[in-house]
Amino acid sequence: MASDRTLAVDLPKTRQRRRRNPNAPWTNALFVLPFVVVYVLLLIVPLAFGWWLSLQNVDLLAGTSEFIGIKNYLDLVFDPIFRGAVRNTFYFVILTVPVFVVLGLALALVLNRPGRFGAALRAIFFGSSVLSVTIVTLVWKLVLMPGHGLLADLSHAAGIPEYVPLLHEATALPTIAVVTVWWIVGLPMMLFLAALQQIPQELYEAAALDNATRWRTFTKITLPSIWRTVALVAVIEAVFQFQLFGQAQLLTDGGPNNSTRPLVQFIYETGFRQWTFGYSAAAAQVLFALMLIGVVAQAWLLRKKESA
Repeated sequence: MASDRTLAVDLPKTRQRRRRNPNAPWTNALFVLPFVVVYVLLLIVPLAFGWWLSLQNVDLLAGTSEFIGIKNYLDLVFDPIFRGAVRNTFYFVILTVPVFVVLGLALALVLNRPGRFGAALRAIFFGSSVLSVTIVTLVWKLVLMPGHGLLADLSHAAGIPEYVPLLHEATALPTIAVVTVWWIVGLPMMLFLAALQQIPQELYEAAALDNATRWRTFTKITLPSIWRTVALVAVIEAVFQFQLFGQAQLLTDGGPNNSTRPLVQFIYETGFRQWTFGYSAAAAQVLFALMLIGVVAQAWLLRKKESA
């Protein structure tokens, strides 16, 4: 009773203190001010500057620029190399993102068990994702090297004609997709492992008592429980794979016949090899818009499927 009376007496005093401090909202805003400043300086300002730069004809050597409106964007529409880069980027995203989701989930299901052997396998699969793109492409160049690579040696040992996938338009980009999946699949696997370990074991025990099959247990318990993680992995990997650059440049340099040139490499070449910064900025803004549209559409489809 005494504590209730004390609380009843203290509540009006607390309210009076809040009324006497009209600067409380500004005081609270100070806690988020550093983040807002960094966010504006590192994201909003560069984004706005990129849009302004895409409307200019920039002469870097003379230090001058001329406003030309949407001419850079119109030139992109009629640029066959740019259109090919857009197709290659979307094709690469379609090749890799579903594999990341399916293979990452499959590995997580297999390795979601206690013991040193499972821990060792998890470390092996995740270990490749910490390597740099230079090391990864160097390893795969040794594998795919014509005449003396591991693939060529296996072909000679099997008595079949040697085939170099990076030298053919139909297989060059899928080969880069295989390299990328080998490199990064450890990250989706770890995200799925974290989600699987949050599922209560009582649900699986109840399913076992009902003699539920593994497939039914997976579709009725496991998949609904980790559906948000599936959506998260799909969105994250879509954003990452839209930014394909290092693997394509180091393995094929956009060839053969521009069949592996992605949008980021096109932006890099037009900006830092041809010195057309306005044109490069316009291509970068198109990439940003495509990424935004793709991620929003994917998130909407996943949310619609989740609600259904």
